[in-house]
Amino acid sequence: MAASTLLMIGSSSGAASRGHAAMSPIKIGVSLSLSGDFSADGIAYKQGYELWAKDVNAAGGLWGHPVSLDIVSDASSPTQVVTNYQHLISVDHVALTFGPFSTLLTLPAAQTAARNGYALVEGAGGGPSIFSAKLHNVFDVTLPVAYDLAPFAKWVTSLPASSRPTTIAYATSNDPFTQPVVDTAASLIAGHGIKTVYNNVFPAEATDFTSIADAVVASKAQAVVIGSVDVPTVSAFMQAFEQAHYTPKVIIATAGPDQGAAFIKAVGAGNADGMMVPNSWFGGSKNPASQKMVKEYIKQYGGTAAGVNADIAEAYSVGQVMAAAVKATGGFNNAKIISYLHSGVTIQSVQGGVKFNSVGENLAQTAYTFQWQKGGTTFVEVNPVGDKGAVKVLYPKPAWGK
Repeated sequence: MAASTLLMIGSSSGAASRGHAAMSPIKIGVSLSLSGDFSADGIAYKQGYELWAKDVNAAGGLWGHPVSLDIVSDASSPTQVVTNYQHLISVDHVALTFGPFSTLLTLPAAQTAARNGYALVEGAGGGPSIFSAKLHNVFDVTLPVAYDLAPFAKWVTSLPASSRPTTIAYATSNDPFTQPVVDTAASLIAGHGIKTVYNNVFPAEATDFTSIADAVVASKAQAVVIGSVDVPTVSAFMQAFEQAHYTPKVIIATAGPDQGAAFIKAVGAGNADGMMVPNSWFGGSKNPASQKMVKEYIKQYGGTAAGVNADIAEAYSVGQVMAAAVKATGGFNNAKIISYLHSGVTIQSVQGGVKFNSVGENLAQTAYTFQWQKGGTTFVEVNPVGDKGAVKVLYPKPAWGK
């Protein structure tokens, strides 16, 4: 059993003023990847959950109770995540559960929570396997991943024939998050004058990407889609491309470039320039609640808005949705919370609207594509083209390090 880190956050003067100062803390159980393959994301999720807990306690807690986060590490293991949630529920007796990072870990976590009658509100389990399981208790506050690359596919296929890439390569991890994203993008791009010259699915447990990256280089594809789950994966491909002096016209990765400062630190700002990634949130969002969260994050951790990891917003949104459900149902009854979240109500979060369908998908958000520009110093929305927040795509991608 992984060691438990209990984060006790005391009641605020706001709670005291409402007469709830003596109320016992409400424990929320969370399993996160604080080590292993997903550790960068797990640590970011921990920061997002903690930031939300700090804010909700400053406002008087949940239903007058101060919040404490009971966070345990799953070491990025699907087996450990089951053990963790079973322990959180049956031994630690948490009142509520928040989700882990990744579709791979969210499915067994949700199944464990379901067996115990708990709602699992999460922000990083958006792969089709989550929703095809038809679990009544799982709620993903983030846009489903399958169509994450739809705006990118529409943009690249609508480019004038004179400048449109003529060839494309796909390399994706065999992961329940990445494969649906890449497969859907490939189907949307097919038949638009862009020939697939390489398409490979590599094992999710792979750590050496040299041969795969070299095969992409050999294909001489003008466009590259990388189905990555983290910064190290996309960084390895970028390094191999740079060493081979191979710069496609456009590169988009399913995850990694959205990791803000962690991505820039790994690849360097010059190499980040022009890199693209899909997401439903970014640090420069005009959402007032998001701006407040970003300001608080920077005050606590430093950096800039462009460097704030999208995981922070996903985790923070999980807390917001659960808080809304607790308020609406008048307490911590999981059956009532599940019923409320299935009622068709729209809840506002730092990522935008949240409205769940019958299998827990949030279809109220919009898919966007983001890009690092200005020498890798600015992270901006570039499509859907025509969206009021979008800027012109930096195309073609600058040479590495330029």
